[in-house]
Amino acid sequence: MGDFANRVYEVVKQIPRGKVSTYGQVARLIGAPRSARFVGYALRANPKPGTDPESIPCHRVVFKDGRMASGFAFGGEEIQRRMLEEEGVLFDDAGCVVMDECLWDGHLDYHTSDDNHPTGPPPDFDWSRELGEDND
Repeated sequence: MGDFANRVYEVVKQIPRGKVSTYGQVARLIGAPRSARFVGYALRANPKPGTDPESIPCHRVVFKDGRMASGFAFGGEEIQRRMLEEEGVLFDDAGCVVMDECLWDGHLDYHTSDDNHPTGPPPDFDWSRELGEDND
């Protein structure tokens, strides 16, 4: 895998059980804030999907409004939802993740000395924008 995909996988491995992240949040955390779509491409090529400690839990990444990708690469939307529910992720009546309760805070447990790959959200990270909320 390329450097971009490896950075995506390292961040996704940090998402705890019972929490989700968004494609945009992962993109921002790897220092590529306009690359949410490419995060999705990297996850689709995930070499180790699953929930064990060695896996890359790509099922924990959803759209910013809590919807799941209809083309979830490892079994479809129903499988992704079942995996998330088994981990304690909550869903609303519309079938979306309850983001207020389940969005990961973005705290990363790994550290790097490489200034090009930040270990936390960039200074201009805006949770309201990430969640699609108006600031007005």
